[in-house]
Amino acid sequence: MTQEFLTRRSRLASSSPITASFEFFPPKSDKMAENLWSVAERLQPLGPSFVSVTYGAGGTTRETTHKTVARFLKETDLRPAAHLTCVGASKAEVDEVIRDYWDLGVRSLVALRGDPLNGIGALYEPQADGYAYASDLVAGIKNIADFDISVSGYPERHPESADWQSEIDNLKRKVDAGANRVITQYFFDNDMFEDYLERVAKAGISIPVIPGILPIHNFEQTMTFSAKCGTSIPDWLARRFAGLHNDPETRKLVGAGIAYEQVMDLVDRGISDFHFYTMNRADLTYAICHMLGMGPQAREKKAA
Repeated sequence: MTQEFLTRRSRLASSSPITASFEFFPPKSDKMAENLWSVAERLQPLGPSFVSVTYGAGGTTRETTHKTVARFLKETDLRPAAHLTCVGASKAEVDEVIRDYWDLGVRSLVALRGDPLNGIGALYEPQADGYAYASDLVAGIKNIADFDISVSGYPERHPESADWQSEIDNLKRKVDAGANRVITQYFFDNDMFEDYLERVAKAGISIPVIPGILPIHNFEQTMTFSAKCGTSIPDWLARRFAGLHNDPETRKLVGAGIAYEQVMDLVDRGISDFHFYTMNRADLTYAICHMLGMGPQAREKKAA
């Protein structure tokens, strides 16, 4: 065994318990719904702190997001956090959704500005009678009820941010409005994330910043989406998937290995809470979390 392996193992054993949350997107068909509940059933024993359910561009999945969240409450032991955006709805419409969630028993929300109606890269134009930005939405939510609110953070800056000062100022507005935690866009360079934490701390922001982790199932799709959302793909990452286009089993092993390496390195840097973008698939996320010591056995050991 190498000294590096022994050091990492001992750090994991002596560090704070690893916790995680999972993100799902609402199903678009009965078949996709069946798959989602199979995934949720598989991941539930890991004991996530919460599960978030996304909101389609312009509120296009508002109804299915609500149904999915309601079903999580009714049929599982998972704590759902519903995504909300500012796009495509008036304040009155959004406020109605917020009150409906509270009445349903939901106590956690993810407040986002949302992508422009014409898609990522298009000009964002606030709706005249709506919440203009995420900070406004956070304040509006807190005016209605004391939800636990997560907001987004960008270790490589939001594509629309002119500079780092603008980026951190915008984050601080969300925090000052009442946000309880930051969940970051996924990234693959942990040094960038550490630099981001330093910028956040210097701005006086003290709420938890949870790194977003994307286990890669399809490298080509990840490349395409990353180009739109501003996440860089390191050369070493591309080389890991080279030649595996027609080899799904090896791709799966490589994807799990890369995500586990990334999370372990973050654990070594003192991080103990993670947010996994599951893509409504259980395999890689479950394997990674199991290797991190999550699940019923870990909870039984802690209770003892």
